[in-house]
Amino acid sequence: MLITLKEAATRLQAANRILITAHVQPDGDAIGSTLATMQILRAMGKTAEIFIDDSVRRNLQALPHFEQIRRPADGEHFDADLLLVLDTSPDRIGNVRKLTDAPLLNVDHHVTNIGDGYALYVETKAAATCEIIFKLARELGEAITPAIATCLYTGIATDTGFFQFSNTRADTLAIASELITCGVSPHFISEQMEKKTLAEVIGLRDALNTLKIYYGNKVAGMTLDYATVSKFDSTEGIIDEIRVIDTVDVAFLISERAPNVCRVSMRSKDVDVAKIAARLGGGGHIRAAGCTLKTTLKDAEKILVEAIGKAL
Repeated sequence: MLITLKEAATRLQAANRILITAHVQPDGDAIGSTLATMQILRAMGKTAEIFIDDSVRRNLQALPHFEQIRRPADGEHFDADLLLVLDTSPDRIGNVRKLTDAPLLNVDHHVTNIGDGYALYVETKAAATCEIIFKLARELGEAITPAIATCLYTGIATDTGFFQFSNTRADTLAIASELITCGVSPHFISEQMEKKTLAEVIGLRDALNTLKIYYGNKVAGMTLDYATVSKFDSTEGIIDEIRVIDTVDVAFLISERAPNVCRVSMRSKDVDVAKIAARLGGGGHIRAAGCTLKTTLKDAEKILVEAIGKAL
């Protein structure tokens, strides 16, 4: 059920105990939006807690109040009257859904989220969910503190490739400008997000050694086995190393996370990769999308390359 931003704000105002979550394999937008929303709701006098069913990469742990994020334990229950899902559809929150039977409110910016059976505010033109949370704070009449601004700016900056991607709009830059006025230090965030360990740099070398080109140089892909993936705190951003190849329209990264579990990330310059991901059980944006394939690394590569070929 699609709702308006005002209706989303009304539901938050009516709730007292709110469980906040985002998708597994959380990125800057997922963590930034959950941390900012938690602070906004607590300023309103609400009980608000964050549960994420996955580890969070080291770079994001510098964000204000990161230590407040919890991972659900087996058999744990949280007494909530609202479950707030950010930056994803509810099917990607893992075991967090088992924590509560509370009604669900979903706030997202992904075009593949259709709100089937739950209240959804989706703004597909927004570059990041953090853009929406900025507007939601204004709708709620809450101030943007430096800590909240830092979390929101991080989500917007990372989801736009630090304002390089095609999803960067005038509104995106205007909101980022306001957040800087609220107390953000852009250089601090960029330095934190760029940090890599020596093992990760070595892992990047190994990843580039798997590079393959398909369909007349229009597609580039890398496949990382579990041993290589283990060298990374996060594989986010690796795909950008091959996305920039001048002849390439679609770039992909397949990473083996467990036996017969492969995570796929895609980026494009023209092709709608959200449609490709949706056909494979995933979703995302027109130019950035992903999915999980429960098969071997070799078969995952075959399935994905064939799907991309059909789209081309």
